[in-house]
Amino acid sequence: MEDKKVLKSGEFLVDEIPCSEIFIPEEFNEEQKMIAQTCQDFIDTELYPNIEKIDTPDIALMKEMLKKAGELGLMGISVPEEYGGFAQSFTTQMLAAEKIGAGHSFSVAFMAHTGIGTLPILYYGNEEQRQRYVTRLATGELLGAYCLTEPGAGSDANSGKTTATLSADGTHYILNGQKMWITNANFADTQVVFAKIDKDRVLSAFIVERNFPGVVINPDEHKMGIKGSSTAQIFYNDVQVPVENLIGSRGEGFRIALSILHMGRLKLGANVLGAAKKTINDSVKYANERKQFGSFISSFGAIKYKLAEQVIRTFALESAIYRVSKDIDGQIDHLKAAGMDKGRASIEGISHYAVEAAILKVYGSEVLDYVVDEAVQIHGGMGYSAEMSVERAYRDSRINRIFEGTNEINRLLVADTAMKRAMKGDFDLFGQAEKLAGNLDLAILNPKPGESGFEERYRYLKNFKNLVLLLVHESSRHFDKKLVFEQEILNNLSDMMIIIYVAESTALRIEKREQVHNNSSLDLYKTILDVLIFDASAKIRKFAIDTIYSFMDAEKAAIYVKLTGSITAVEGINVKESRRRVADYLIEENIYKF
Repeated sequence: MEDKKVLKSGEFLVDEIPCSEIFIPEEFNEEQKMIAQTCQDFIDTELYPNIEKIDTPDIALMKEMLKKAGELGLMGISVPEEYGGFAQSFTTQMLAAEKIGAGHSFSVAFMAHTGIGTLPILYYGNEEQRQRYVTRLATGELLGAYCLTEPGAGSDANSGKTTATLSADGTHYILNGQKMWITNANFADTQVVFAKIDKDRVLSAFIVERNFPGVVINPDEHKMGIKGSSTAQIFYNDVQVPVENLIGSRGEGFRIALSILHMGRLKLGANVLGAAKKTINDSVKYANERKQFGSFISSFGAIKYKLAEQVIRTFALESAIYRVSKDIDGQIDHLKAAGMDKGRASIEGISHYAVEAAILKVYGSEVLDYVVDEAVQIHGGMGYSAEMSVERAYRDSRINRIFEGTNEINRLLVADTAMKRAMKGDFDLFGQAEKLAGNLDLAILNPKPGESGFEERYRYLKNFKNLVLLLVHESSRHFDKKLVFEQEILNNLSDMMIIIYVAESTALRIEKREQVHNNSSLDLYKTILDVLIFDASAKIRKFAIDTIYSFMDAEKAAIYVKLTGSITAVEGINVKESRRRVADYLIEENIYKF
């Protein structure tokens, strides 16, 4: 049987894939749906009745909630069976993360434990470490934390000052330093701590137990949101860490940190999806109950616009999330088949999609910020009251643009990583860009006779890609190695790439529903796609023109601005009526059912 085509990270810029070869949420099997329902039931029955008390905050209750989740097996979804877990695919892990993502502070504590608190040991640890720690982390017997950030080392993680010095008898590392913004700090039993051994240039990683002498944990920070999660500074004062608690090899810590951050960014994308869906439900239910001027506010065009945009952006995010999730599963299977250890294969497969991880982190966190902001507005004055759940959703959302790498860092990573992958030969970005630059007429794909609706939409997306390729070519040639310092230009290129990936993922999802699943009643979903692409054309045009005027001379800029107008041109649509159709369906159902 011929292998299915799987695009490498960033390759979507220069290549296309048939809709039959991507995964869409409509294809979840019964086992996956059962796992999702178990997560949802836990959130509904155990968490929500206690959400006010957890946010007081009540750290003891948060710990109890986490232990209950462990008893239900929710902490072992990503852990292999030999370590007490359920060995589920990455796609299933993302589905579980989506459901847990509606859990406010609990989702932060849960994801920190199951992700960055557990997986570095699972993926990079040796067999003894896995048996000793992962087996107990998978059941909730132990709770985990991840200690990377320091007062002087945030986005620049490798500049951390925490040190580890080998003891004279060679049995321990003596750990000294300070970590901050540590989630689960005041109840975690184990900590994955990053430090530099002696005068190493790069970090190493260690498993530290909270009861090791010299581990000092500060009281919890007072925060804007996610108030129920424990966040504190941790100090290490001559802490003796057994040499067998070194994770991986000496100096491998920076690689571990980056790999785990890729994973965290992907799962954050799933978390915010769950939070967005819940917030949309809160929005439409309130709009269907609140009357002004004798009518339910859900009947007003201004409110319909907000509800529709909440849906469109969330649906698009979901499409991108499960597209890349299946790609990652394919990459993991390929690496395991080649003989790689299961743990290493998993993290290597995840890390491979660094471009898409950054895309989901940026787009997802900003979608949720839009959704919660408009939810508060739909609720009016009541949205500002702590009586309503959207007030908590608004505060809790804001952190997502900061942790797992700020959106500023991740935006830069989208374009920079894609170009670096191309330079390494993963895909031919610069060759295709050179070809287009040599003949600008090739950059504009015109309609073909008998073009179908999806062919038209993919043509628009291909044109958008060609514009990105041209701008990558011109900016790289103009700035050469100094392009890395032109953050405004990199941001523009990244925003264009983000828009394209998300829109293409949405198109592939809808086409697959129509062609593969013989679902012909998709007019509403095609409406979502058309609004998405129509808006994309205007956004991409603006980012492109800003880029052009940032470095091109007047004569060349005039040529490229004119080209941009042609290459981003799309057929006009009635966006007012299109959004109203989307909103009307949501209003009728009174719940997100897209």
